[in-house]
Amino acid sequence: MSNPQQVLRVQGLSIELPAGADRNHAVHDISFDVRKGEILCVIGESGSGKSVLSGAIMGDYAKGLRHSQGSIDFLGDDVCQMGEKQLRNLRGNRISMIFQEPMAALNPAIRIGRQVEEIFEIHAPQMSPAERHERMIALLESTHLPEPPRIANSYPHQLSGGQCQRVVIAMALAMNPDLLIADEPTTALDVTTQAQVLSLVRELRGRGQHGILFITHDFGVVAEIADRIAVMEGGKMVEIGERDQVLNAPKHPYTRKLINAVPQLNPELHVPCADGDIALRIEHLNKTYNVGGRTVAALKDVSLQLPRGKTLTIVGESGSGKSTLVKVAMRLIDSDSGHVWLGNTDFLALNDRTLSSERRRIQMIFQDPYGSLNPRHRVGDIIARAARLRGLSKSAAWAEAGDLLEQVGLKRDALNRKPRQFSGGQRQRICIARALAMQPEVLIADESVSALDVSVQKQVLELLADLQQKLNLSILFITHDLRVAAQISDSIAVMRQGEVVEYGSAEQVLLRPQHAYTQTLLAAAPGASLAALEADAEPLGRSITHH
Repeated sequence: MSNPQQVLRVQGLSIELPAGADRNHAVHDISFDVRKGEILCVIGESGSGKSVLSGAIMGDYAKGLRHSQGSIDFLGDDVCQMGEKQLRNLRGNRISMIFQEPMAALNPAIRIGRQVEEIFEIHAPQMSPAERHERMIALLESTHLPEPPRIANSYPHQLSGGQCQRVVIAMALAMNPDLLIADEPTTALDVTTQAQVLSLVRELRGRGQHGILFITHDFGVVAEIADRIAVMEGGKMVEIGERDQVLNAPKHPYTRKLINAVPQLNPELHVPCADGDIALRIEHLNKTYNVGGRTVAALKDVSLQLPRGKTLTIVGESGSGKSTLVKVAMRLIDSDSGHVWLGNTDFLALNDRTLSSERRRIQMIFQDPYGSLNPRHRVGDIIARAARLRGLSKSAAWAEAGDLLEQVGLKRDALNRKPRQFSGGQRQRICIARALAMQPEVLIADESVSALDVSVQKQVLELLADLQQKLNLSILFITHDLRVAAQISDSIAVMRQGEVVEYGSAEQVLLRPQHAYTQTLLAAAPGASLAALEADAEPLGRSITHH
């Protein structure tokens, strides 16, 4: 290699898709390099080819994919020409991967220390057991895990998500690789845990021993850690350059589109809510769980109210009580004490017979649009079933299902197709249509855009805002993303360890936070350097602030 600091050089890489796919190549004519001591962020939406690219660098192709041209030069060796034995020596040794979902990357039945030591058994069999153990403890220490001996003796389920991700990073560093590939490693993490992991990645960059290829769809993350940015669309690399150049002076229309879709952290000004009709009122809710023989308070005297036609957003990290609050409000679990008023109805006091008819008044849009739709049923049947539960005839329910699809921006011919034939954003629209088929008064959106690409996320938020105005919907929105909260909220409640620690208008909570925990969440939100872009970003088309 001409540059001694160059770890990876990809030239003219093309990987073919199977016949009948929506395009010929998963990635087409891609060229870039990665140097030691730098982070190259590859950003793009679902289907852009990011994951195929990372797999190709590891010599791992999904079934049906085929390398058709180009080279992947890793420290003088072409990965495309390597045999399986060479590739086995490469993976986890000279090139390591940090995966998106840490719990899926770890074996739940094996202790953490043993899983780390297995790497040395495979790639450094000359090490003695004592040396393996010493190196394993040192790795856990290097990723700032607390009490490494205790962590080593724990199973994955006994650790938090952030701790599991640190273990995965420690495993990736075990053989001191020249190239680290991080595939969406912060997507599933809370904002403060995400900030800690990004800080660790920056620390790894600072050691100067690794080149880091960081794959993400989050421009906030990119702004925090990237040295250079490569933008992918439809299998092609449409732009590559230094971070500040790409973020502040993007050349390609697609890059500008992605940046404009990034939610702004500053909320829009809202017309204050006059004292009026309250759609949902939560009063003094308490809920405890018995965990391992000890009592854990999941909800501690929680009181909130949602005015009709407005949006109340619940913000908090994992374990804050958001999900428990929603489950109690929906009557999926029982509370220990307290009330949930749906209009003038004490929802928690309803008997089973009355509850079955009243449930339609409060409906949920779930986080995962893939898992919340039956893959065997047609979309029309899924939506029409909800309408039939209201008492409509089969033909009337089917006709209404078509109307609802059009209302959420899909065509009526989608009625006869199955969920697998739609993108993630389209599936979420179908989930919204199904919820609307019950004609609810209150819609609960549980992390309903967290799994979506930034431009699709913007479309779904705009759709919810438009439906809210047309139907006078009251929305309880659950999220850990403060930028999303800023776009959708009239008021915000911040939860921590089962308590509401701050509650007020979106402007008050986000711009003048009073509680130290809220201030910590805001400080940890990735992409503070994107603030300069926000003045030029297109505002979310929401008119719910004016009614």
